[in-house]
Amino acid sequence: MREWKNQSHVTWYCRYHVVIVPKYRRKSIYGVLRKEIGGMLKELCRRYEVELVEGHAMTDHVHLCVSIPPKHSVANTIGRLKGKSAIMIAQHYGRKKNFSGMNFWARGYCVSTVGLDEAVIRNYIRTQEERDKKQEQMLLEL
Repeated sequence: MREWKNQSHVTWYCRYHVVIVPKYRRKSIYGVLRKEIGGMLKELCRRYEVELVEGHAMTDHVHLCVSIPPKHSVANTIGRLKGKSAIMIAQHYGRKKNFSGMNFWARGYCVSTVGLDEAVIRNYIRTQEERDKKQEQMLLEL
């Protein structure tokens, strides 16, 4: 069932599937950083009035299903999430992990609206890692 949100003059249900990638598609998300990115993004979403519905960090990209209020633009919201999380990563890890300055994320991102197929998108985000491993296994067997 859809959970409609209300503000003073609007009733809304706006959800987006977002994919963000680290600069040069480095596998730097893997390991300890992978777990901490989730916490950082949850905190930032709470701070910016964004609901993080679903999220999963892969080795070289992050999938998010977010609910963004209509008073905020998608571009500004994703820009804030990427910018502030890059600053937080730089503060925690500095030069230890070979991140250049505060440019952790690549410049662009992928976004699509989630409509009637929200359950399909959420399932895709949850199970993508297993699917990728199965595909790699099949390629190695060939």
